Amino acid sequence: MNDVELKGWEIVRFKEGTALRIDEEVAEEFPFTVIVNGEELATMVCSPSHLHDLVVGFLASEGIIRFYNQISQLQMDEDRGFAHIELTKPMDVDQHDYSKRFIGSCCGKSRQFYFKSDVKTAKTITSKLMITVDQCISLMQTLQRESEQFIRTGGVHNAALANRDELLEVRTDIGRHNALDKIYGHMLKEYVQPADKLIVFSGRISSEVLLKISKIGVGILISKSAPTDLALKLAMDLGITVIGFARGSKMNVYTHPHRVVEANR
Repeated sequence: MNDVELKGWEIVRFKEGTALRIDEEVAEEFPFTVIVNGEELATMVCSPSHLHDLVVGFLASEGIIRFYNQISQLQMDEDRGFAHIELTKPMDVDQHDYSKRFIGSCCGKSRQFYFKSDVKTAKTITSKLMITVDQCISLMQTLQRESEQFIRTGGVHNAALANRDELLEVRTDIGRHNALDKIYGHMLKEYVQPADKLIVFSGRISSEVLLKISKIGVGILISKSAPTDLALKLAMDLGITVIGFARGSKMNVYTHPHRVVEANR
């Protein structure tokens, strides 16, 4: 499954006091359980697209793997909603000290896992990548133009791996964290180096989103939405340039503005 599944739903739409029965497209919500070395690790609620990327990125975000070749076997049962993973090593004791967790599509307490592995997996970024204001605006405009599922449903988030000039890969999910894990998984599978890359993103920049950017290893994050104060404190500490409210011809640079220049040098 490479595209986000959309489901038809008969609704009653009221417009100027008149009721109309129409078919509306909605994004599919899909429970997907990850089993590592024969034991259940987590059930994610996600969009049923690029699930292989999602699993790999999730394992890396959790600190369970660092490299793709640490997975010796990955069997996907997409119809039943399971991934069976065998690692080349046992899970570390402290990594295995998770209770079985429900990982929701939203932020908040449903995603308890991020406290467990951040100390080991978050990276301080030293990228020397520079980008112009016009390039930032162009990348965000391209992501919005290509966000067909959001235009049709309003119910998904998009994350894109990009260089300064173009979007390289786009991943979509009902959960903004999942969309980033799908990008991370793709990068690990294809051995993509992050030093000259950046992330273009549709969602709010929370502290967890910022930590995922750190783990991916890119130095610039562009979003059309707002950051939180904790995300910005982490970005300052971890060397990440955060650009928010990239809409139309405007944007805000919140941290490490030295990577953003007004024109080509």
